[in-house]
Amino acid sequence: MTPRPEVIANIASLAVKSGNAAILKGGKESTESFVAISKVISSALEKSQVPNNAIQLVTTRDVIPQLLDLDQYIDLVIPRGSNELVRYIKSNTKIPVLGHADGLCSIFLEQSADPKMAAEVIVDSKTSYPAACNSLETLLVQQSAIETHLPSVANALMAKGVVLRCDKATKELLASKLSPESSSKLDDATAADYDTEFLSLTLAVKAVTDLDEAIAHINTHGSKHTDVILTSSLELAEKFMSSVDAAGVYWNASTRFADGMRYGFGTEVGISTNKIHSRGPVGLEGLMIYKYKIRGQGHTTTVYGEGEGKKSFKHEKLPL
Repeated sequence: MTPRPEVIANIASLAVKSGNAAILKGGKESTESFVAISKVISSALEKSQVPNNAIQLVTTRDVIPQLLDLDQYIDLVIPRGSNELVRYIKSNTKIPVLGHADGLCSIFLEQSADPKMAAEVIVDSKTSYPAACNSLETLLVQQSAIETHLPSVANALMAKGVVLRCDKATKELLASKLSPESSSKLDDATAADYDTEFLSLTLAVKAVTDLDEAIAHINTHGSKHTDVILTSSLELAEKFMSSVDAAGVYWNASTRFADGMRYGFGTEVGISTNKIHSRGPVGLEGLMIYKYKIRGQGHTTTVYGEGEGKKSFKHEKLPL
């Protein structure tokens, strides 16, 4: 289930390559494009050994509840779309769901970060595609970095049209450092802003005392999608990446790298914040599962064990 028509080709290719069949449903705005692309896919499959009906398309919304009831036939649902869509899917099916409801990504700007690098990464994370699920939504700034780093970051963001919703500490500092025109455009943040996926040129900004407070904020308010630390400290970076509970944790890199193509998967069926099997961008490998094959000659379990006459398993001890 996806709103963008080009995704049908990506998902169809991954499904066929991984030995899966797929039933696709596009958004109503892209129905005609989906139909046209699906015809091309069907034509291509006719020339292969893959069954033509391995990739199917439904075009009306009324069939969705029926599909969600088919847990005996359908192994996985991958919703791609709005928060409401994903939550609806998760609440109305017994079929496992792969995906994420929110893309509430955060960056922690630590005091030792290179200011120029920090501004470039933050601007890229927020402005290269604001409507994407891997776009930056919350900027956490260490209090000791507010005066040294935040003004240049704010100027760079505002030059791209970003509206900053600031807490008291960051707004007061920026008001004293920015031009009167820029200062007048600063908004007051509300508590809800730090739980909001804006999907637009709006960014919530908040001061935190240290790394621990940044980690606590992200683990409380984040969506387990992608979070970043900007710092020159290896020690702090490793602590951040170990402690933040997210599918993607980056050091000095844009949140926009959370993408199957950028990970080298070729493409993706979506991004998962699940804690089992596939997590993060899910490509071909994420659509594969395990199947164990044992080739024996009448082997039985009772001949193995401790004691006289018993056979022992040839298990290797692994280092702790």
